[in-house]
Amino acid sequence: MNIRRLFWIIAAAIVILIVNVGLSVLYMVIYSYLINPGHDEQFYQEHVKVAAPYCSIVFGIPLFYFVCRRIGGKWEKDFAVKSAISVWIVYVLIDVIIALTFGGLTFGIAGLMTVSLITKLISAYFGGLSASKKLN
Repeated sequence: MNIRRLFWIIAAAIVILIVNVGLSVLYMVIYSYLINPGHDEQFYQEHVKVAAPYCSIVFGIPLFYFVCRRIGGKWEKDFAVKSAISVWIVYVLIDVIIALTFGGLTFGIAGLMTVSLITKLISAYFGGLSASKKLN
């Protein structure tokens, strides 16, 4: 793997992470202003602790598919799935480091994180596979 590919893979993982967090914030804005307005800040902070892992799963699936399809299509057919899985691996490393550093990882959160990472792996794989078929 050359440095250019590595750059794109790392950049893709970081973009997915930033967009996924941004979509979770957008969900909270919509929730607090449109769905369930009128509560104090503590109420919404408690809600986001519950909702954020689910947002990550729901938003992460299409994000991984489309970004990995795009990244997988940048190079030759044989590297499409490998690059998609590489994006996932970099994402996992970043996500786990953040969770261990700032998240207070509990058993319940670890379970949701596992589900989230598995769904993202499946999505990344199919995104890479789609890219490899597109390159035929």
